[in-house]
Amino acid sequence: MTTDAFDEIAETFDFLDDWEDRYRHVIELGKAMPPLDEAFRVPGLKVEGCASQVWLLPRIEGRGPQARFDFQGESDAMIVRGLIAILHALYAGLSVAEVGRIDARAALERLGLTEHLSAQRSNGVRAMIERIRALAAEAAATA
Repeated sequence: MTTDAFDEIAETFDFLDDWEDRYRHVIELGKAMPPLDEAFRVPGLKVEGCASQVWLLPRIEGRGPQARFDFQGESDAMIVRGLIAILHALYAGLSVAEVGRIDARAALERLGLTEHLSAQRSNGVRAMIERIRALAAEAAATA
């Protein structure tokens, strides 16, 4: 299960033959993302476990398991901003219950990201995914 936005990114990746072009595309996705206001770049929104600085601001619409999940993100590294944009495409607009059912690892493998990211970047992506899932689970538990 993936979103249309993520499927569009996957189709673009299929079209791009070499990793350098894909890498540039990830950076472009990050540049296209709206910046997170400085006021939200606070320790409580910072994702631990990332080599770069990463902040995720959840935006939940509604209550309980059917609430809609969205978030804004920011990083001090352009490639990480692009990875945040990819995760946004993967999760935004889903219900908080659906967020927990997404196989993010399989989705990212579909893009070929897992084999081209450094161990540090891979750990950072895992930390962002864990944070997204935790935020969604917390929202799903609120009635």
